[in-house]
Amino acid sequence: MSHGGDLIAEVLVRHGATHLFTLCGGHISPILTGCHTLGIKVVDVRDEVNAVFAADAVARMTGTIGVAAVTAGPGVTNTITAVKNAQMAQTPMIIFGGAPATLLKGRGALQDIDTLSIMQPITKWSASVKTVPALVPTVERAIKEATSGVPGPVFVEVPVDLLYPEAIVREWYEKETGMGKAKGIGAKALELYIKGHLYRQFHAPTLPDVSLPSLPHRGRERGIDAAAAAFAAAKQPVIIVGSQTLVGVTDPGRIARALGVLGAPVFLGGTARGLLGRTHELQLRHNRGAALKNADVVIVCGFPFDFRLGYGRGIPKRATLIAANLSSHELRKNRRPEIAVEMHAGEFLVALSEKLGGSSRTETLRPWLEQLRTGEAARDADITKKASSTGDLVDPLHFFLRMEEAMADDAVLVVDGGDFVATASYIVRPRAPLSWLDPGVFGTLGVGGGMALGAALVRPGREVWLIWGDGSSAYSLAEFDTFVRHGVAPIAVIGNDASWAQIAREQVEILGTTLGCDLRRTDYHKVAEGYGGVGLVLNDPTRVDATLAEAKAIAKTGRPVCINVHLRKNDFRKGSISI
Repeated sequence: MSHGGDLIAEVLVRHGATHLFTLCGGHISPILTGCHTLGIKVVDVRDEVNAVFAADAVARMTGTIGVAAVTAGPGVTNTITAVKNAQMAQTPMIIFGGAPATLLKGRGALQDIDTLSIMQPITKWSASVKTVPALVPTVERAIKEATSGVPGPVFVEVPVDLLYPEAIVREWYEKETGMGKAKGIGAKALELYIKGHLYRQFHAPTLPDVSLPSLPHRGRERGIDAAAAAFAAAKQPVIIVGSQTLVGVTDPGRIARALGVLGAPVFLGGTARGLLGRTHELQLRHNRGAALKNADVVIVCGFPFDFRLGYGRGIPKRATLIAANLSSHELRKNRRPEIAVEMHAGEFLVALSEKLGGSSRTETLRPWLEQLRTGEAARDADITKKASSTGDLVDPLHFFLRMEEAMADDAVLVVDGGDFVATASYIVRPRAPLSWLDPGVFGTLGVGGGMALGAALVRPGREVWLIWGDGSSAYSLAEFDTFVRHGVAPIAVIGNDASWAQIAREQVEILGTTLGCDLRRTDYHKVAEGYGGVGLVLNDPTRVDATLAEAKAIAKTGRPVCINVHLRKNDFRKGSISI
């Protein structure tokens, strides 16, 4: 018996959706069964927020749309942080929210709230469907809104009586209202109204969505020409590549090849990390501020001028600043570039390399590149020198140096935490394009379990490493249950220093107290075991290599692993702040 969930699933399949993340609820069950019938893998999690984080990961890593469906009321409100995170990360996804029957909206039904007033401010577009014939065009428009222009999450509220077959919905109304047994003028009037409502719900024609065609961006070619001229004359250029450069990209190799042709030093941020592989000669990871200070041309691709770039002040005024971004607002927020091109930043890099004739400038720029690489090598050497393989508990620098060597060549990295993750970013190198997942500019803790789930599902057979702080791990450690039930095997590493260390560093320095920052050296590995995973504890620095090897071997058998790494205190990131 066909139903509204089937109609939704048909649209999702047409647009290449592969996974639906959810936590079951009576308001949305037909969406789940419809997707399952048409071959979309339905993955149920333990907290709705992780359904959205998982959908976010799928969208980032595949270039297709991410999909989540959550039940009415608290099912929707539980997703708010993840939806806002996706909005700020510009991730294209669609979230379906359940709702009471159309006739019961606003009448005190179970889990009945004004969902749109909550979701509209944190999504690119939101709508509530009123009739079954409107389902398909509404979902089609939602996907178009999510993926066009500046991408982002969209929300579609679907009342429960639009999802079930007409015969069943009619039975519900008859049972609740006594249809067919009406006595008196008022009762018969109500019966006629309900019959009319049912007809409109299932058979009323829907007007087509008329939208104007998008106009071409005037001046785009002129901007590319100006950027090419400025870059061709540069002696010390720097390219900064942000997450937006990879949004919707299914062939990141094109962008990587374009960067190779341009031949300039490259700093990668967010989802763009890994774009050039592990050891590309153009890629730099340290001393970005110093490189920018000495640059004569700076190209910023898909990266806003926010706190990470000193609100634009980190780029000297004497340098020619070139920016490419899908957002006209982000192009000029805090700093106005000399050359601003409103377009997909990845396509801009490809167009720029083609405009320059495909001839690499690597040799011309080699003295500048070697100067920066000398500083890069010095910083790596300094980190290695500070690492210690002896003493009580485990030094985080030593641990990550060994983990960097242990990870497979095709490993995927998911990071969720403060101090421990920030330390990892200095050492651990993403292996390939679309193999690094972090929350993005929102700095959200709690993304780990959901994003690792999504990553493991779309990269079957590859190692997925989840780096957790001990504070952040508690947000989604329960998703080990989901890992086990759905047959994925991430390797989770929890840096256990019994502290919210990122906050404690500055708080102790400024206010002289660890108030609110103290944790316990909890047996997180036993929690993972309780959910069906394998737990390992590491508190002996001489056991780092053996423990990493054991975790890799277990994961290969299809069981998720949690390594509880007991860290010693260190001052590697002394002076860092978290605001």
